[in-house]
Amino acid sequence: MTGTPMTAAVPRPTRAQRLVPPEGPLGVLAAIAILTVALGGAALIGWLVSGLIARAFPTAPPYLILVITVPVMTALLLTALRLFPWMQSWYYLVPALVFLIAFTILPIILTISYAFTNYSGVNSGYGDTSLKTPVTVSADRKTVTFSELPGGAADLKTFLGCVAASCLNETVVLYDTDAAVPVQARVASVDGRSVQLVTPVADTFKVTDGTRLNVVRQVGLANFRDIFARASTELIPVFLWTVIFAFSTVILNALAGLILGVLLYNRRLKGRNIYRTLLFLPWAIPSVITIQMWVALYNQQFGVVNKTLGLLGVSAVPWLTDPLWAKVTILAVNLWLGFPYMMTATISALSTISDDLYEAASIDGASRWGQIVNITLPLLRNSFTPILLSGFAFNFNNFGVIYLLTQGGPSVPGRTSTAGATDILLSWGFNTAFASSGGQNYALASTIAMIVFFLTLVISLVNFKAAGVFEEARR
Repeated sequence: MTGTPMTAAVPRPTRAQRLVPPEGPLGVLAAIAILTVALGGAALIGWLVSGLIARAFPTAPPYLILVITVPVMTALLLTALRLFPWMQSWYYLVPALVFLIAFTILPIILTISYAFTNYSGVNSGYGDTSLKTPVTVSADRKTVTFSELPGGAADLKTFLGCVAASCLNETVVLYDTDAAVPVQARVASVDGRSVQLVTPVADTFKVTDGTRLNVVRQVGLANFRDIFARASTELIPVFLWTVIFAFSTVILNALAGLILGVLLYNRRLKGRNIYRTLLFLPWAIPSVITIQMWVALYNQQFGVVNKTLGLLGVSAVPWLTDPLWAKVTILAVNLWLGFPYMMTATISALSTISDDLYEAASIDGASRWGQIVNITLPLLRNSFTPILLSGFAFNFNNFGVIYLLTQGGPSVPGRTSTAGATDILLSWGFNTAFASSGGQNYALASTIAMIVFFLTLVISLVNFKAAGVFEEARR
């Protein structure tokens, strides 16, 4: 007797089985992927929904995206937990991933994207308020007529910056009496001083003025060409000074810290704890306060340094106004700020050296100098190598002392105002982003940031090679 074959029912996994995560790297990748989809999906939904609400209600607050994203993210995470119960042990990563995405990944993405645009204080994506002009609106609310050509433009197409001859899909910005929340309207065509709109302006919006939209456009590699076109006058000199500043600071601070550390480690030195405390103060006092003090001391006319030199018959030195002397001043002040750290590191490293080595050397007749050369310095090398490399990396981007002491100045003939004689790469990028002539140039600053990244990457690889990090990893 033949019958229909029976199909064995596949048992559903129990909750205990569902709590067991996938084994090996697959489980890690699956957990990160699930969290990334949940967080990214919540951010995308929040962005889209808040954008739609902002179109319907222009006065909606900017933080609306957070109000939408947080509940959506919570719902998606709870849904993922029901589908994959084993994820509960991975949810401790959620705060770290949120901060990583918000404060690291997103800024990196924006920096890279801005480097290929014309984004600046002028081209900001907002209406050009400096060229607002009275306008009238037709009865059908689809034609906007300018009372005059704004800014002395040859025609309205030139003023609007139209890419196409018809100006189709360009944007005109309209203001009401209060000029609080402007309306951006898409252009269908331009005829003389009149603009035909794709859709009519709402009857509730009482249009009084109009202007162009300072559009953020893609410019390709134009910013990179601009930087490298001025490489001989700005990029290369600023980069060389950055390397010289970082290298000189590390060497000077290390030598001063090493000498003072060896002297103060001598147990026979009376009052050494008092000396240590006094020499530690420059590092303990906030640099913002200390550097302002040095600015006053190095003032060319009224500073104590030049007043003292005047008593000795030496003419006043332009410490902060001459390119060469300004660099010397920065190295001197950075020496004051940095040697206590090297001194403390030296004292700490010396405490790990056994006293038996010095006693044996003394018995063999070695002098104090011989003990330092043959015992102290060789044993300090392993401790100081990572300290010196990290010090170089820190001073390569030591923005604070440059900005507070000289603001990157003095200016150098043939350079733009953003690349002064003492500017390092980081301060050059900062000046370009926030203090460039004619308005902030975020796109060019992003380009500089990318160049700094690649230069820092190369220097870091060289440092890792010098420190033997790669050989240690192979072991």
